[in-house]
Amino acid sequence: MRVLLVSHYYPPHVGGIENVVRMEAVHLAARGADVTVLTSGARSAVSQEDGVRVVRVAAWNGAERAGVPFPVLAPRLLTAALRWARRADVVHVHDCLYLTSWAAGLAGMLTRTPHLVTQHVALVEHPSALVRGVQRAVYAVAGRGLLRRARTVITLNASVADFVLRHGAPPARTRHLANGVDTALFRPPASVEERALARERFGLPDNRPLVLFVGRLVPKKGYDLLLSGHDPSAGYDLVFAGDGDSAVLAGPPGVHHLGGLPPRELAEAYRACDVFALPSTAEGFPLTVQEAMASGLPVVTTDDPGYAPYRLDRSRVTLLDRDAEEIRSALSALAGDKQRRERMGLYSRELATTAFAWEEHVSALSECYREAVGATTYG
Repeated sequence: MRVLLVSHYYPPHVGGIENVVRMEAVHLAARGADVTVLTSGARSAVSQEDGVRVVRVAAWNGAERAGVPFPVLAPRLLTAALRWARRADVVHVHDCLYLTSWAAGLAGMLTRTPHLVTQHVALVEHPSALVRGVQRAVYAVAGRGLLRRARTVITLNASVADFVLRHGAPPARTRHLANGVDTALFRPPASVEERALARERFGLPDNRPLVLFVGRLVPKKGYDLLLSGHDPSAGYDLVFAGDGDSAVLAGPPGVHHLGGLPPRELAEAYRACDVFALPSTAEGFPLTVQEAMASGLPVVTTDDPGYAPYRLDRSRVTLLDRDAEEIRSALSALAGDKQRRERMGLYSRELATTAFAWEEHVSALSECYREAVGATTYG
């Protein structure tokens, strides 16, 4: 099976979608598929990475500095998309908002190569009215076309499923499939000593509960809600791992910023901390939540009705409104209750290892590919 995976970003760029695409690519290649990834880059290049062919098209990425992760790729994007779609048996597009997605969808149509879409999020309530308006326009035109013609539309939660149905995805072709997570890389610390060494490496205090946030420092992720009114007297310190406007993290006591981290260092950051918090909005089921669960951390995140397919135990996962005082109160209570943290952490790890394993994810994805191309020999 020849698979063309399409993503606006790909590692070493740091982010959830790009990590998902990389893991899908690596696991598919390990099963014998010929995998090509079409993505953006600082310059155009073709390389082999972990058994995967990575085709990067030069892009301007200035909008990301303003909190809009939208690379503008060189005109040769369409030529590259046509070349690799023509070689592929199936095209798998991640999210329908980006230039890479539109080019791949057009290339698939012109070459008669079937395509699938994984839609990670619905409309993001960005603080800029202009950005929100552009999103709506894109989803109404290019997004609707991609979703309507897709052989399968994969969604990560019920809210996103409703979103794609409203934008043209045929109900019979829509299915839920959770992202996978590397449960060997993201794991609990093997001992108290390992956790202490991780804290020492990052320069974190060893005498206080640590609440970890992982993600870009943009409003939709909710980092500002964690900072709002934070006081060390609440009984915990905040640890932020992610790129963005770090100036706001430089002054407050009890706040630590690790910057953006590659996966192995990020896994160690999870092991250094006691609680994971992500009061984000409109994100599906974030990969960072899955990583935190695999790392055995209790999770505090936004109460989203879209999480229904995951059947989360609300006594073991704290789901809250995006309210700074409510979040602060919940984190303070967890910081002072070690036994509850341990119970929640055990649940997190068990759920991650049983529901989010990459092997099951890729098996289900392979079946979607088989159905798309009418093959019976790929597995």
